[in-house]
Amino acid sequence: MEKIRVTFENNELIEVPKMTTLLELSKKVNRKYPILLAEVNNELRELHNILDRDCSVRFLDITDANGFRAYQRSVVFLMICATKDVLGVLSRVRVEHSINKNYYCEIDDENVEITESLLNSIEDKMREYIESGTMIEKKPLPTDEAIQIAEQFGLYDKMNILKYKRTSNVNFYKLGKYYNYFYGQMVLDTSRLRKFKLSKSDSGFMLQFPSSNAPGDLAELKSVKKITQIFNESNRWSRILKISTVGELNNAICQGNLGDIIRISEALHEKKIAYIADMILEQKKNIILISGPSSSGKTTFAERLCIQLRVNGLRPHVISLDNYFFNREFVPLDEFGKPNFENLDFLDVEQINKDLVNLLKGETVEFPTYNFITGKREYKGNYKKLNSDEVIVMEGIHGLNEKLSADIPRANKFKIFISALTQLNIDDHNRIPTSDTRLIRRIVRDSIYRNYSAQNTIDIWPKVLKGEIRNIFPFQEEADALFNSALIYEMCVLRQFVESGLFDIDRQCKEFVEARRLVKFLDCFQCINSEQIPPNSILREFIGGSCFHA
Repeated sequence: MEKIRVTFENNELIEVPKMTTLLELSKKVNRKYPILLAEVNNELRELHNILDRDCSVRFLDITDANGFRAYQRSVVFLMICATKDVLGVLSRVRVEHSINKNYYCEIDDENVEITESLLNSIEDKMREYIESGTMIEKKPLPTDEAIQIAEQFGLYDKMNILKYKRTSNVNFYKLGKYYNYFYGQMVLDTSRLRKFKLSKSDSGFMLQFPSSNAPGDLAELKSVKKITQIFNESNRWSRILKISTVGELNNAICQGNLGDIIRISEALHEKKIAYIADMILEQKKNIILISGPSSSGKTTFAERLCIQLRVNGLRPHVISLDNYFFNREFVPLDEFGKPNFENLDFLDVEQINKDLVNLLKGETVEFPTYNFITGKREYKGNYKKLNSDEVIVMEGIHGLNEKLSADIPRANKFKIFISALTQLNIDDHNRIPTSDTRLIRRIVRDSIYRNYSAQNTIDIWPKVLKGEIRNIFPFQEEADALFNSALIYEMCVLRQFVESGLFDIDRQCKEFVEARRLVKFLDCFQCINSEQIPPNSILREFIGGSCFHA
């Protein structure tokens, strides 16, 4: 029997019969948690796949980002099938948004009341599938046939997205008697999906997943009322535009409605920024602190807020918290011995508080500028005195952390949290993670403004996310106002700026897996040019042409 050589991630080399499945190979590996997927030569593969040549293999469980996504995706499919068992084959479940990696879902039927009893029935059905170890089968189908099957199972949202597929075949998944289309890989069978919970929430329910850091426990159901309000607001905006899925967005573009989509989206942004400016005026705040994760559009938002503050008769002065960095030789190091610029200890918090206190006393303060070339803080005569009609606008990732401005009375401060909380889903069951929107924005911006490759940006992104979890998200509920910078049309624009960089990543690089995932995601969107995007749009911060900066 012909043999092939397989190299594991620890460089262990073994020989196995040609045509061995990944499932058979996985039995030679000891893991604490069930194996869900594999990387074969830096490409994601499901466990039913066979090996027909020499290759490298890395098995993924729930502690890996791609393994976790497959787990979430598979549990969603399981939940949908169980719901159809309970409520009927045409019942429609929508995954609305994610909170702490758990999903908020709704059932689109005004005659169905979400009760604990109903959720228990659905969960019981899910457990039946798990105990039987039902296979989740991949079914390659001609696109026309797939659209017919989608209609048969009431998956009208899938019909919308599938008609824009450029390929003649698509991969459906089958669990029991049910078919569905999912963007991304699935686990092999339901026996690997034992940890989840359904619980009532608002007018829908939460689908709770294991914690990726502690898979034996469920991810915490955090109370995030303000973030939930922003998602609800974004859903209202989607209804105004009559676009809640990528399929509906593509329909609107193909019907010639792109101009209206852009104008209404930008107008909704401007209206919300004006509303925040009105709140600041009415509450007589004079220290405005803006925070948000990477690529949320903080810089452009601050500029646009200042315009609305001027409309209200106030005179804002923008101060970047980055100007208060300590000199580079005093920067704390991370666990890898590299400078940790996201650590609060890198900011001269004492000086920040001293300057703000003196401003509130009516004194003149000289604000610093940080020289990123020399790594030193400099003073160049930037003096400010806070008059009765003036406000200080400070922008930076630690803006909401009370330690940053501990000496300033809360009554003087107005805190704003900004993020790109994507209101658009691919379809009813395939979410667009907020972090994906920001990653794609950052790849584009890094390429245009910093001469960084897509590979470099993808490489550092996990570290960026880790810093946000520690330094930004714990404080988001302390904000007085939240702003969602996501634009419903932006992926259609960003696609043309990012694809070449993603395709340029070599197959041998570890970033290749993530690049291919993003390429597949972007392929869902119709591509549009950027000519109609106004120069003050937050999107211009990433693609260029902004009226606020070069």
